Amino acid sequence: MKSILPLFVFIDACGWEIIKRDPFMNDRAPNRKRLTSVFGYSSACVPSILSGRWPVEHRNWNYFVYDPKNSPFSFLRPFQWLPSFVTKRRIFRRLLSRVVKTHLNFRGYFDLYNIPFKHISLFTFTEQKSPLKPGGMNRGPNVFDFLEERHIPYHVSDPARDESANLAELVSDVRAERIDFAFQYWPGLDGLLHSVGNRSPAIAPKLRQYEKWIDEILTAAAEHYSEIRLYVFSDHGMANCDELLDLRARMKALPLRFGVDYVAIYDSTMARFWFFNDRARQLVTQSLSGVISGRIIDDAELASLGALFEDRYFGELIFLAEEGVLIVPSDMGANPIEGMHGYHPTDKHSYASLCTNQTDIPEEINAIPDMFRLMTRDALLAQERNGVSQVSVTP
Repeated sequence: MKSILPLFVFIDACGWEIIKRDPFMNDRAPNRKRLTSVFGYSSACVPSILSGRWPVEHRNWNYFVYDPKNSPFSFLRPFQWLPSFVTKRRIFRRLLSRVVKTHLNFRGYFDLYNIPFKHISLFTFTEQKSPLKPGGMNRGPNVFDFLEERHIPYHVSDPARDESANLAELVSDVRAERIDFAFQYWPGLDGLLHSVGNRSPAIAPKLRQYEKWIDEILTAAAEHYSEIRLYVFSDHGMANCDELLDLRARMKALPLRFGVDYVAIYDSTMARFWFFNDRARQLVTQSLSGVISGRIIDDAELASLGALFEDRYFGELIFLAEEGVLIVPSDMGANPIEGMHGYHPTDKHSYASLCTNQTDIPEEINAIPDMFRLMTRDALLAQERNGVSQVSVTP
């Protein structure tokens, strides 16, 4: 039997507002704490958790950026001639994304979403490596680099597998005592909340399922590890989409040409602009200033959020919708959905959560990048107590 297993269970979108009135993990991990999230989507939150740094430091923020010189997507431009009722279908985009990911040898998450094929060669995709792998950050190391360098055997979920398959793989590693650190990633709640919103009766059964799975891990671990240090945490919450905002139509009404005067990426809760002349900057800024359901985020605020990129790689102007407002149609989707995240980190439903069986959560653990401190601290503790001597990694 080994001495200790640090067990980090990451449940995507299991925000503070989702669990604060639910008995989720009360008897297994009764010590709870609300965590501030990171400005952005999972493309920013997950790398921040895994690296302990903010987007401006690791340079994983939004997926698509204006970068025609480095765009790998020019071969997709002929798809613009297909009927829109085909190219806008989610199943078509999903299947094509799989083919493109393989063709381009992208290792991280990849989706074409709703980017118009007419303009797709103007953009590149920023997560071409997997943050869940060593060397997977756009800049700097992550926790898996930390574990590899110190020869600490670990388990990490494979995003290509479903939740139950990753559960089975972890339980197998635990029973074989192959690991001294575990990082389990379950994204299913995020998908559910996007579909049903944050008040659906379907949420509680999903939380009970996660509890059952965690019990399965704990039962197996109790037979092979004297102590299990359990942390169940998230990256953000989920707000209901109560208002729709068509920013693309508003921009099209301006006397400007997309690709000549400016380009933009319309994310689900923010819009990011690059300008090719002062007139375009002035007209777009003036138009956005008249939108009451959102606002332009200035440089000072971006800096305070760890998202001010001096080279403006992710956008020269960032517009953010108010919580509950969904930009649609957008480059992320053509149709409304029930729930969304990616609002300001201080908005009510943006806060993440941490539940643990440990009573000594340091006071400085306040935001999701701080989870890195807990992971590295407990990994070193496991290395010391378990007498780690060789590498054994489960991909």
